[in-house]
Amino acid sequence: MGQTENARITTPFGFHTTALEVVEGVDLSGKRALVTGASSGIGVETARALAKAGADVTLAVRDTKAGKRAVEDIRSTTGNDHLYLHYLDLTDLASVRSLYESWTGPLHILVNNAGVMACPERRTPEGWEWQFATNYLGHFALALGLHRALVEAKGARIISVSSSGHQISPVVFDDIQLAHRPYDQWQAYGQSKTANALFAVEATRRWSGEGIYSNALMPGAIPTNLQRHVGGVLRTPREYRKTVQEGAATSVLLAASPLLQGVGGRYFADCNEARPLLQRSPEAYLDLDAVASHALDPEAASRLWDVSLRLLSNGAFRK
Repeated sequence: MGQTENARITTPFGFHTTALEVVEGVDLSGKRALVTGASSGIGVETARALAKAGADVTLAVRDTKAGKRAVEDIRSTTGNDHLYLHYLDLTDLASVRSLYESWTGPLHILVNNAGVMACPERRTPEGWEWQFATNYLGHFALALGLHRALVEAKGARIISVSSSGHQISPVVFDDIQLAHRPYDQWQAYGQSKTANALFAVEATRRWSGEGIYSNALMPGAIPTNLQRHVGGVLRTPREYRKTVQEGAATSVLLAASPLLQGVGGRYFADCNEARPLLQRSPEAYLDLDAVASHALDPEAASRLWDVSLRLLSNGAFRK
């Protein structure tokens, strides 16, 4: 691996690497992992690869029937019996709280994978924009609630699944909830994915002294349920598309590979650190392996953390 303090990190893996290839030779026995949104898509394949490497894996899902099927499928293909299921609705803070309050012992790997894309305008009972609440704020609350478990792991990793869609919009602090401008489903999605990346920056800054490191990633263009709000069709040109097994590879790399030990606050794509986006094109989605500077801005990351704490309005979260 090529790595210095500030150099772009590269690995032997790439665009077509699968999640199972990433964990070949990796032993996660005794490690505990939690993967949100693991009932379908890349979440299932992320959980499968971690289980294959020997980790105890909890699938946190909203659709528990699909989650049960995923558990049985992973168990049958990996032979790992240490698989668990927990209900989780990221737009419901009571559900988030139920998960972290029931957790006992260390948590070595937290994969914030669940998400929605370009959904119609919708809001939580608190008035939060649905994509911001699902993709970012619910995961933020979950990570804060699991902070003690992450510290107890003495070397935990938090993985935030972002997207090249972050290039569409920075976090618009003057109107995060899109309450004062016409609702645009892609602007909302882009902002939420920028927030995922900024979380990795600030979590690493705040928590690396406790052995906790966080990175964000773009999984790739993959046909999954994520496209259900845009006609169920993946519009990315065919040459840029991945299978779900390939799409889970970067998440698994950040979660399990010894190559990423002690690395945090960065954004990855195709199993390597993303190149800087020098200029956004009109077709930003094509820049699949690039990261915009606004997604790694430390000032924005710190501000977002403080804003998020105020939104949650719970002193117990103030880590």
